[in-house]
Amino acid sequence: MTSTPIADLWPVLPGGADSRPEAAHRLLQAAVESFAERGFHATTTRDIATAAGMSPAALYIHYQSKAALLAEISQAGHAATLALVRDAVTGGGDPVVRMRRLVEQFTAWHARARTVGRVVNYELHALPEDAYAVVAALRLDIEREVSALIAAGVAAGAFEVSEVRTAARAVTSLGIDVSRWYTDRSTETPEELGRRYGELVLRMLGARI
Repeated sequence: MTSTPIADLWPVLPGGADSRPEAAHRLLQAAVESFAERGFHATTTRDIATAAGMSPAALYIHYQSKAALLAEISQAGHAATLALVRDAVTGGGDPVVRMRRLVEQFTAWHARARTVGRVVNYELHALPEDAYAVVAALRLDIEREVSALIAAGVAAGAFEVSEVRTAARAVTSLGIDVSRWYTDRSTETPEELGRRYGELVLRMLGARI
């Protein structure tokens, strides 16, 4: 499924160089789809193992619990998002150009990776405390990157916002919500939606475009 980029988040290197067994990849794929469809609490380890073509006992060879699977999925998804944001922010151009690029890529990712996006953003409450702390730190880093870009735009006279942190949360919330409603039947491609959201966000920030 293009909406669940397991191969992107956990690549299997040529020649089996990846230390994670193929069975673990199948479990991650099955867990993402099960959590997205049923929610974490309604999903059983049997659901995940069956979807992966394995016995429930086999799951515990690779993961201690379904919570461990959720933790790995959440951390990998947020790390990928932070990397995307940093690449967009550090790219060339003035704040308007960089914000447009950030929103376009952030939105398109949440459309393409919508299954992962739903899990990592809407099952946060189910994470164990230690795993939640790791994910919360990644989310704060994302917010800081977006806030810094907005602040740079305000300083340059390109943006007009009354409160930078609130604006940053609004920007990221728009993109995150795409993973909730976007489907294969959506009339816009992820890239088209990204371009439209990019323009929408710039107008929201008071940019002259």
